[in-house]
Amino acid sequence: MAEKIVQTAGRNQLGDFAPMFAHLNDDVLFSEVWNEAAIDVKTKCVITVVSLMASGITDSSLTYHLQNAKAHGVTKEEIAAIITHATMYVGWPKGWAVFRLAKEVWTEAAPALTEKDRYQNEIFFPIGEPNPYGQFFVGQSYLAPVSTEQVPIFNVTFEPGCRNNWHIHHAKSGGGQLLICVGGRGWYQEWSKEAVEMTPGAVVNIPAGVKHWHGAATDSWFSHLAIEAAGEETGAEWLEAVDAEAYAKLK
Repeated sequence: MAEKIVQTAGRNQLGDFAPMFAHLNDDVLFSEVWNEAAIDVKTKCVITVVSLMASGITDSSLTYHLQNAKAHGVTKEEIAAIITHATMYVGWPKGWAVFRLAKEVWTEAAPALTEKDRYQNEIFFPIGEPNPYGQFFVGQSYLAPVSTEQVPIFNVTFEPGCRNNWHIHHAKSGGGQLLICVGGRGWYQEWSKEAVEMTPGAVVNIPAGVKHWHGAATDSWFSHLAIEAAGEETGAEWLEAVDAEAYAKLK
């Protein structure tokens, strides 16, 4: 399955100020155009770099797309040839400007961005360290404390295909959990109910005593804030893993 491009920078940076622009950036440009199957992602990276170069744009947006091109297989030799060829048509000064940025991106000492690094660049909250509760998850997850005082808040990140087991938040009174999606795409499901898709901004309220699970889509990273509701004698009961065949059918 081809990697799905997911972007949340629009909502993270302009969601409150310009929600329509954020929607067009994240849901149309990156979700629809970048995932259109007729052209592979490497080719789209090259087209984007040349388009920005032709427009004279040599700011951080071009640096991002040069990094994206490198991450999707464009070599130092290829980018040098691409910039040289484009220079013949768009102008010598633009070629010099883009080469300065490309040299920094393709520096031999600089390692290529990992999938984790690329995803971290898309979300506001830190991914954190490997989840200490990993024995209750299928796949790799990470945990990062956001607030440990007053109201404990943790950012939980799932690699593509990762999900936790069915579980229940118990409480004598109060309790439960609140989930807020902050990146990628995932799923939340309560026992005997249909799974609910979670994308940035989605909120799920989980009452105490409800059997449920949550995790990433098969083709996307996924992050949510986990906020524990105050209660008396609270605790989590971890149960069986989610049926793999049923999970694989979620698209």
